Amino acid sequence: MPRILILSSGPLCRNPRAFKEATALGGAGFGVTVATIANIARFEEYDRELLLGAPFRKVSVDRTSLRPADRLSAFAERGMAWLARRAIPLGIESPKSLGPVHALTALAAGTPADLTIVHTELPFCIGVELMRRGRRIAADFEDWHSRDLLPSTRASRPLRLLERVERALMRGAAYTSAPSGAMAMALQAAYGGSTPVVIPNTFPLQPKPPRLPRQDPPGFFWFSQTIGEGRGLEAFLAGWALTRAPSQVSLLGDVSDSYRERLTGLVPAGRRGLLRFLPITSPGNLPEVIAAHDIGLALEPETPESRYLTATNKVFQYLNAGLAVVATPTAGQNEVLARVPGCGLIVSLADPAPLAGSLDSLLGDPARLAEMGAAAREGAAREYCWERSAPLLVAAVSEALSPNRK
Repeated sequence: MPRILILSSGPLCRNPRAFKEATALGGAGFGVTVATIANIARFEEYDRELLLGAPFRKVSVDRTSLRPADRLSAFAERGMAWLARRAIPLGIESPKSLGPVHALTALAAGTPADLTIVHTELPFCIGVELMRRGRRIAADFEDWHSRDLLPSTRASRPLRLLERVERALMRGAAYTSAPSGAMAMALQAAYGGSTPVVIPNTFPLQPKPPRLPRQDPPGFFWFSQTIGEGRGLEAFLAGWALTRAPSQVSLLGDVSDSYRERLTGLVPAGRRGLLRFLPITSPGNLPEVIAAHDIGLALEPETPESRYLTATNKVFQYLNAGLAVVATPTAGQNEVLARVPGCGLIVSLADPAPLAGSLDSLLGDPARLAEMGAAAREGAAREYCWERSAPLLVAAVSEALSPNRK
């Protein structure tokens, strides 16, 4: 049985792509181990739920332990990461700034594998080191890490190091993958190597949802791990505040009190009761929460480049749940909506008044809304579900392990 190691840097409940990958490969007959970092007890509870009956095992660098020796080790790691981040403006870049590189490298190196698939920044760095030691590596570019995040955050990231790592993986990995054709082509143009395999960030097809609309008034829905800046929420709410047709908005994710107040302040006082903030839920409950709404918001910005090129899991979750989609005109989202005609609207967030007009035209036409939901669901069943994506992954892994591959 070929052995696959999937290397990530956080809980599976926060990295659904790695979880789906492990499930698909385990179900296809590979011996799969996921190695990651356990650092938040709440998320480890979610992971234990995900792992029930899963066809793979998980091992972790455990940073939730309360033993004095473990807490001391975690404190030392955080101190080294803090120092490494402070050195970045001086031109000194190290993978230590990204997390417990030594502990995760040791865990990965000590786990036998015929192929190691790396996800996220720190595992990318470790993947290059393991490749240097002779390991066969594959890399999933779910995000273009060196061209991601807001400017304020990028200042503390080892961007030149990440670019070198990405170039090395593009040129030396057994295969690479990306969630959209736009990102795959851009990566190949920037770094050379083979064009990444396009594996959309889809989900298993859920039970057929009811016809739209499902809420009265119709409900917009947006979700992420964190409700914060750079997500298009301010611009959307500025437009929504001008709409005349009745509707409501639900935002799901962790949010600070100050940012909640900032968003609420964009909405007229009489409509603030129609803006709801929902807490993070478990991955198993999320599809049901999404499917209770009517219109999914995919408000990705044009910058940074990674967000412009990708097609996030939001869009695919909305299609799966049969929601109409309101999306911004990024390359990745244009790509998806072009392949699922009639499922939603492409809108600009630049001017609130035209945005409000587009939203009102949709909210005021229940038949059109229902048609969009039906088209979304049909597109998911036809193309954008994990049942269609998983064979692409299995084929890429099988080819990478082929004895005829040089």
